[in-house]
Amino acid sequence: MDAKALKIEAARAALGYVEEGMRLGIGTGSTAEEFVRLLAVRVQKGLNIVGVSTSERTEALCRELGVPMSTLDQTPELDLTIDGADEIDPELSLTKGGGGALLREKIVAYASKQMITIADKTKLVKDLGAFPLPIEVNKFGLKSTIDAIHSQGEKLGLSGPLALRLRDGEPYVTDGGHFIVDASFGRIPDTRALSSALHAVPGVVEHGLFIGLADLAIVADSNGIETLRPVSAS
Repeated sequence: MDAKALKIEAARAALGYVEEGMRLGIGTGSTAEEFVRLLAVRVQKGLNIVGVSTSERTEALCRELGVPMSTLDQTPELDLTIDGADEIDPELSLTKGGGGALLREKIVAYASKQMITIADKTKLVKDLGAFPLPIEVNKFGLKSTIDAIHSQGEKLGLSGPLALRLRDGEPYVTDGGHFIVDASFGRIPDTRALSSALHAVPGVVEHGLFIGLADLAIVADSNGIETLRPVSAS
């Protein structure tokens, strides 16, 4: 099975957790988009749900396909969020933000009673960090913020290039009007320590470490679907 087929199978398995009347957080990215397409078919057949999107891109796709949508202000408490991930470790800590929506994804996940992450097996890792960590930052004082991120990383023994994300040669701008810095720290032994260190930098709006938010991971490979729950750290 190719990568797209695996994403579809993971999305199809996640759809089985969606129940009538749910208030549903809907993620961003290629795997989440496959979920939206399958969800839309269920809606056309009579499933009654309301969605809250994690990005303008997802919002547009949902409305195009006829998925009923709300906002987090109108629907501040959600039953379930289904979203993809760039990396998943055994504790179900995630790296997210490759699609640029990490701030809204985290807000929506936090507002949900449960979060399910969907992915293909290539996203499973022993430790987070092979995928550059997206860090959403304020435009003001960008150089100072990047220097502070570098300093905080060094205190934790983490080093590597910090790259401002670009699109068509210009800084990528998130739905919230911020920039993203992709931090190639490599293996992150202590994700909680890094999370706290990054939150201590005033120019950091949010980072792509999702710790303690995912309750379930649905992972597809050529042998089928695997359902994972968090393994407690020793």
